[in-house]
Amino acid sequence: MNKITINQHAAEKIRKGIAVLDRRDFAAQDISDGFASLYFEKNFLTAAYFSRQNKGVGWTFETRDFQQLFAQARAQRKAYFDDALTNAFRAFNQDGDGFGGVTVDIYGDFALFSWYNPFIYSIKDEIVAAFRMIYPEIQGGYEKVRFESGMAVSSHLFGEAAPEKFTILENGVSYQVFLNDGLMTGIFLDQHEVRGSLINTLAAGKSMLNMFSYTAAFSVAAAMGGATSTVSVDLAKRSRELSEAHFKLNQLSLNPHKFHVMDVFEYFKYAARKNLRFDLIIIDPPSFARNKKMTFSVARDYHKLISDALEILNPNGQIIASTNHAGLSRTAFLAEIKKGFGAQKFEIVSEFRLPADFATNAADPQSDYLKVFVLEVLS
Repeated sequence: MNKITINQHAAEKIRKGIAVLDRRDFAAQDISDGFASLYFEKNFLTAAYFSRQNKGVGWTFETRDFQQLFAQARAQRKAYFDDALTNAFRAFNQDGDGFGGVTVDIYGDFALFSWYNPFIYSIKDEIVAAFRMIYPEIQGGYEKVRFESGMAVSSHLFGEAAPEKFTILENGVSYQVFLNDGLMTGIFLDQHEVRGSLINTLAAGKSMLNMFSYTAAFSVAAAMGGATSTVSVDLAKRSRELSEAHFKLNQLSLNPHKFHVMDVFEYFKYAARKNLRFDLIIIDPPSFARNKKMTFSVARDYHKLISDALEILNPNGQIIASTNHAGLSRTAFLAEIKKGFGAQKFEIVSEFRLPADFATNAADPQSDYLKVFVLEVLS
């Protein structure tokens, strides 16, 4: 195991509990992929591994006993395994469960591994073997390679092959998922508490607009929660087919539910021209997006979505403002929201962060990346 000397900044960060490492944590040293021991002023601090990824160059960890890590993570999620209304959730979440660079999601009888850097991928056999010891009931596994590799981004990993599309259950609602088709799966599991709120009370009796709708999971949840109508808008051509499939799975009539394949800013203009109004608008964009006309950044442009939404929101209507941008703090996101509201007064009705199955590192604010506010416009 390599011995690496770190600087004072890194030592203080590690002592606080932050696990992700970046290049500024080290003097001018050649850092190669693999396990290492970190030292500060000749004193051993912790074990780590190095591998470049979308954030930082590696992770610290306390143990690489993956059977122990998976067993602990499973015990902490007992409520999810016991929930008869939900069978899709995150089973292991990077440093929130003690080892960065890998996540594991459960989709019914199948598991999905996501690898975030080359080194974690190189030891995947060890990780998968440990997982299968703790989860003998899982029938098959899939993987997604979430770093630049030149390899297929999605593939079958072990056990039985899942159907090309199959149904999972969340909050008693059926959703269609796919595990071997690019990096997406048909649903974002980190939003299950927000969808649960739509089912329980938030959407009842309301007309709802779902922007950046993907497969319209929010819309289906709202319809199941008593929304009078929904409109789902996404630029991806495939979104309509996948969205309609979700409604049909739950025996919901498509008549009061509409789907538009178009740019969301263009839809805002269209709705304003047609004098369309909504009681509830959900805005959950990707952190960055690009089309022929513009490049969108949540950190820079989210306020435009809020101001456009206000133009077609009914009096005392509500906006669900959401982002998964890890680099955008809660404070900065709220500042973008307030910029969009301008002089219009509003209040925060409720707030969501990552659900408990998406375990976070309490020492690292970026670990809890999801920020969702339910905002009500005041008269």
